[in-house]
Amino acid sequence: MSHVVYRTYQFDKMISWYQVVFSARVTSRNERLAFLTFDDESHRFAIGNLNALSPDAKPTKATSLVGVDHIAYTFANVTELFSTYERLRSHGILPYWCIHHGNTVSMYFADPDDNQMEFQVETSAVQQQAGLSAAERSRINGSIGVEFDPDYWLERLRTGIPDTELLIRTVHEPVSPVRGALQRGHRLVGDAAN
Repeated sequence: MSHVVYRTYQFDKMISWYQVVFSARVTSRNERLAFLTFDDESHRFAIGNLNALSPDAKPTKATSLVGVDHIAYTFANVTELFSTYERLRSHGILPYWCIHHGNTVSMYFADPDDNQMEFQVETSAVQQQAGLSAAERSRINGSIGVEFDPDYWLERLRTGIPDTELLIRTVHEPVSPVRGALQRGHRLVGDAAN
């Protein structure tokens, strides 16, 4: 990814959220636009202030099925992903959906304007090392996945379980494709029932 550009009526709130979530710094800002980065690139995010760019337009929260669904970011390993989860949790920023897709372990977040992003770790290499056949990998990765409790996984990582052990999905029960079913009582990876 080079950069993402957002338009918002919540200019300050959006800038703050991206500073916290991505540890981004503002490289340039005026009343109309802000540019932020988390590395040596000039900007990874640009945020346009619709209050200044289109002051006569009416803000709307109406959503559409058409458009960007989410943007995904890959982490190097589970430890890095959960370190980020723990840091964001300390700021009150929580994922709305945590799911082991089979081909990735993923946490989904939404910014103040409800733009969605997936923070993930790839599992393919670990599955191959575990000796799973191509047919088994296809079966596991063919479903939406199984939700998991991030606090339970964080606790397991703290006890010294290898992060690679979490990357192999052992429960193959598909869940509803609707994100956030965790809050509606669906079975979790790591529950005593598993």
